[in-house]
Amino acid sequence: MRCKLSPSRSEPAAGRKYPIDSTHQKLWGILELRERWSLSWRVWPLVAGIVVLVPFVFVWQAYPFLAVTHRVNANVLVVEGWVHEYAIGAALKEFQSNHYQRVFTTGGPVPGHGRYINDFYTSASVGADLLKKAGVPDESLQMVPSRVIARDRTYSSAVALRDWFRDHHLAIQSFNVLTEDCHARRTQLLYQEAFGKKVAVGIIAASNPDYNPKNWWRYSDGVREVIGESIAYIYARFFFYPSVSPSEKAAAASQGDTRQ
Repeated sequence: MRCKLSPSRSEPAAGRKYPIDSTHQKLWGILELRERWSLSWRVWPLVAGIVVLVPFVFVWQAYPFLAVTHRVNANVLVVEGWVHEYAIGAALKEFQSNHYQRVFTTGGPVPGHGRYINDFYTSASVGADLLKKAGVPDESLQMVPSRVIARDRTYSSAVALRDWFRDHHLAIQSFNVLTEDCHARRTQLLYQEAFGKKVAVGIIAASNPDYNPKNWWRYSDGVREVIGESIAYIYARFFFYPSVSPSEKAAAASQGDTRQ
């Protein structure tokens, strides 16, 4: 009686020149033939569609996503002091057309000095002066400078404002922040991070008049803004972890905030 032996793994299957896990070599091992798995022709149209669709969605949705405006019910307006004059004009209009009682300007040391000199060499001071010249009443205006230079300036400005409210015993439940177009989404994210969930942070994006936001990719200013702020937002959203100083931990504990 003959026993039929099953083919070993080294023997090729029927209709297959080489087995799937074998290596065929020629020219003393210089050349070799390997079988491998690859995408079938049915999948390639899907891959091509994704490659085309992703840039289209980015071009179509990047600007409205970044330059978001979402006001909350508040009587406090915060203006980032580094903004250009068109945003100062938008801040004046926002103040006059709504029921704001106070306007705060934020920002750290003015770029170009390399260090903190005093409160009057900060973006908060510059922004307050511009708002005063534009027509915001002096009694409604308050600058809140940050002394932090270099990285994480937006978050440091938000922390300075939070500490100012705490030191002056102001229980602020909500406020709106006005900034420039594509910076808005990141500004809201970092201010909310600094103030926590108990404070509602609204955001107002002032549009840059130098380019049409609907066709931002046709302008060098628009391309720089959208691409730069997209990268900065991804960093702030997924890779930014603010450090908490001992004084901040003590203040958070006294207010019943368990954030780390």
